[in-house]
This record gives sequence, structure tokens and C-alpha cells, in this order.
Amino acid sequence: MSDDADAITFGTDGWRATLDTFTGPRVRMVGQAVATYLDDEGVAAPVAVGYDARETSRGFAEELARTLAANGFDVVLPDRDVPTPVVGWTVTERDLAGALMVTASHNPPEYNGVKFLPADGAPALPAVTDALAERLAEPSPLPEDEWGSISEEDLLDPFYAYALDFVDADLDGLTVAYDAMHGSGRGVTDELLERAGATVLRRRCETDPEFGGTPPEPSADRLTDLADQVRDGEADFGVANDGDADRISVVTPERGVLDPNLFYAALYDDLLETESGPAVRTVSTSSIVDRVAEAHGEEVYETAVGFKWVAQAMGDHDALMGGEESGGYGLTAHLRNKDGVLLALVAAAAEADQPFDDRVDALLAEHGEIHQDRRSVDCPDDEKARVIDELEAALPESVAGVDVANVNTVDGFKIQLDDGTWLLVRPSGTEPKLRVYAEAGSDERVQELLDAGVDVVAPLVEG
Repeated sequence: MSDDADAITFGTDGWRATLDTFTGPRVRMVGQAVATYLDDEGVAAPVAVGYDARETSRGFAEELARTLAANGFDVVLPDRDVPTPVVGWTVTERDLAGALMVTASHNPPEYNGVKFLPADGAPALPAVTDALAERLAEPSPLPEDEWGSISEEDLLDPFYAYALDFVDADLDGLTVAYDAMHGSGRGVTDELLERAGATVLRRRCETDPEFGGTPPEPSADRLTDLADQVRDGEADFGVANDGDADRISVVTPERGVLDPNLFYAALYDDLLETESGPAVRTVSTSSIVDRVAEAHGEEVYETAVGFKWVAQAMGDHDALMGGEESGGYGLTAHLRNKDGVLLALVAAAAEADQPFDDRVDALLAEHGEIHQDRRSVDCPDDEKARVIDELEAALPESVAGVDVANVNTVDGFKIQLDDGTWLLVRPSGTEPKLRVYAEAGSDERVQELLDAGVDVVAPLVEG
């Protein structure tokens, strides 16, 4: 394999790298790999190529489109940068062979990336990304008279029409503050909310390749202005998307940026008033989702971290909803993938019916307080497997004074205690670190569990 191919690694959500590594020749190799893979699978339908708001994304998308077309595939190219979920929905709606999406999501502007979405619009599973990695090669064009076409199209208006039909939302009288973080949700999520009747106050909805100097990640520390706007009463609630708008954060007057676990639980509870179906969550997502499901007679299925696993389980179990504590949520009946655009409309409809602050108050009154936090322990990538292997023998019989009831090994080690609290240790998929998570009924207890977890893990890293 060439040095260019060696530099391409498909991680938890495609290939991302800084622009000194993420280059045109390597992007074209990814395009060729997809073309070869689809040809080997006997698939000849058109392919979509989407791109986010980064300065380099349109150019990389054009490189991919030309590579696919030179391999005989017709290509659908959006006429502007678009959210990843819009591209995923377009694939399923139009029965396309799949899509390539040029995006580095919430990473800083010096990054870019590309992900492949198969024909079901869900994240590609390792069997697919492994097959692509095996086919990385320099472009191998067909004779020019066999090339496919490249058509530049509007993907947004069809999505709006579908979304407004899919979600029963009358937002007249609701004021929403929306923060695009200069990402691809600008002019999309806000437009959809307005078409549903909401008054929308826009923040960071201008094109800015530098994202205003902060990565487009809708974490609480990056949404302070949005939270202030909602707390000051200018809007009923707030919504923010990440760079490619597949994730969502919600802001309320009382809580500011709503804990993603509480948002998941509250929205799932709302959906269960009129629908039915189990929930899917990752091991690091709060068990308050389980308590909501149990109250409605539903099941919860737990997966490893990574939305590809959530999406797979959503299909396997015909789930109503899937989600993760990092702000990614999906509805199986819509798309087995994260969608921060459609979920913004679903959330706004729920807010218009009953404010999220009231919903969360009711959930906590019924199910008890839930607090969660995490810490990181530095650990070289090549040491992670050893530490996790050794951790199995080092697991304690009790943690911070409470006996261990069960150990879940879906992703790392999730130590469930007799009092319903838990501690999770798993390797990061993106950084040279081990993650230590804990959940309990108070912040103080969470910190005690994290202290205990770090005390178990740190000596193993040190060897």
C-alpha cells in the first residue's frame, strides 16, 4: 500500500485529518475506493457527494464527484453546503447507492474529513469501512464516453417538505434562539423552524471558515451567549447544531444548556405519549433513559460508544429512538443516523406543547436526580489494549463503599453497583486517553466514584 493510502484511516466516523494530511490526491483515493466497492457490490445507482461549510470542503467534494463520475457513476452534488443528515435522508429518499460527505464535524478549521454513508443512510459499519480501506488506490478512470454525469441540485426544499410532513409541529407563538456556530445548519435548521411557524432569533448564521475562532462544537462552554439570550427572556428556548448539524444542543431558561442525557430522556418520554418502541443508548448514556422506558413498559438496548452501533441496534430492535450522551439522536422511522436538523423541529414541537424545564422537573420528581461526569487518564494508544486487559483482573469487589452488582463489557468495563450507580472505563477512540465515567444521584457522589475509578486505572497505565 502506498504512503498516501497508509495516511488514510477510517475511525469511528470516517476519516478526519489536518489539511497537511487531508489532501486532494488522498481524497481522490477515497473516491476511487468507493467506486470500486460499489462496482464490486454490483451497485450502479447514482451517488450523492455532500460537503460542509469549511473553506476547502466544496473543492474536495468536486474532486470526489469527478472521481466517481470517471468510474461511470452519476453524481448528485448539492448547490450549497448541507447538513450530513440531509445528505443521508436524500440517499434513502432517492434510492441512491450511497453518499460521500466531506466534513470534519465539530473539529477546528484546520481539519477536514470524509465519511461514507451506505444506501440505508446509516453510518458505515466496520465491514464496509474495512472494505473501502482495502480498495484505496489511485483513480482509474473509464474511457470518457463511459463517464457518468454530475448534476448540481437543491437538496433542501425536498427535505423541508418531508420534515414538515413527518413532524406534527405548529410553532406559532414560539420564539427559538438558534445558533448555527457558522456550520451547515445555518439557513437550514432556522429555515425549517420558521416554516413550521416559529419566530427564530439567529446567532452565528453567517459563513465563516474560521467558525468565529472556536470549533463548531455545541458544548455548554461555547454556548454561553445563547444561554444568556434564553435566560434573559428573548426566546422560549434555544437550539444549536455542530459543524455538520448532525448533533443538537438545547437551551432552556432555567437550566441553560440542557444535559444531553436529560434531553434524551425528556424527548423520549414525550414521544412515548403517542408512539411506542424501545430506546437505544450507548454505555456512557444515562440510565434515566431506562427509567423512562420502564415506566412506559418499553425496553432499552445498550451499545458501545459510536453512533454506528446505535444505528445498527435501532434497526435490529425496531427502536423508536436512539441516542448518545454527546448530543447525537435519531428516530428510526426517519433515518437511522444522527439528525440535528429534524430533531430541532421535534424538540421545538415538544417545547411548544410543554416547556422542557417542566418536563425535566417532572422526570426528576418521578425518577430521582441523575448526575454524570467523566475524567480522562492519559494513555498511549499502543498501551490501551494492555491496560484494558489488565483491568479485568484488577476490578474491585466494591467501589467507594458500595458492592459491585454486575460488570458490563459491551465497551470497556461498566461497573454497576448495588445502589444503581455506575462507573465506566473505556478507551477513547479519538485521543491517547482512557475515559472514566460515573453516574450517581449527586455531583459529590459522582466525584467519589471518579476518584475511585482513576485510582484503579492510573497504576495500570503506569505499569
